[in-house]
Amino acid sequence: MTPAVTEIAFHFGAPDKLAYALRLLRKAVGTGVRVLVLAPADLVHQLDAALWASAPADFLPHSLADAPAQVRALSLVVLADEGAPVSAPDLPVLVNLGAQMPQGFDCHQRVIEVVSTDEEDRVLARQRWKSYTAQGFAIVRHDLKLRA
Repeated sequence: MTPAVTEIAFHFGAPDKLAYALRLLRKAVGTGVRVLVLAPADLVHQLDAALWASAPADFLPHSLADAPAQVRALSLVVLADEGAPVSAPDLPVLVNLGAQMPQGFDCHQRVIEVVSTDEEDRVLARQRWKSYTAQGFAIVRHDLKLRA
């Protein structure tokens, strides 16, 4: 049996990474998928606060990556600092809000790279794109500006 290949998708043109990530997480969890989110520490804290401030009907059970194992096991969304080593093959989807190419990304079924409209963020995303393609991964591009 051949192992599954990780699907890579870039979502370009998110005007607000936090708002887009919240929408993306609700959609993913709504399909029954557990998600790992990698982001800079300040964005992890903003995302955590936004998830806790959600209306009860919109609440997503989530935890930080350094939470006890039993808490993480019950969390549909796990939030981690992009620089921290995280082993989470039990989370099929990885959402990257950070600047770095995630280590161990290929243990996930799907990677979603969220890219803002900021020029520096776009430049760093192009570098990650090149790294993925150099490793033989096909990439799906979603241009969010075209959808608006």
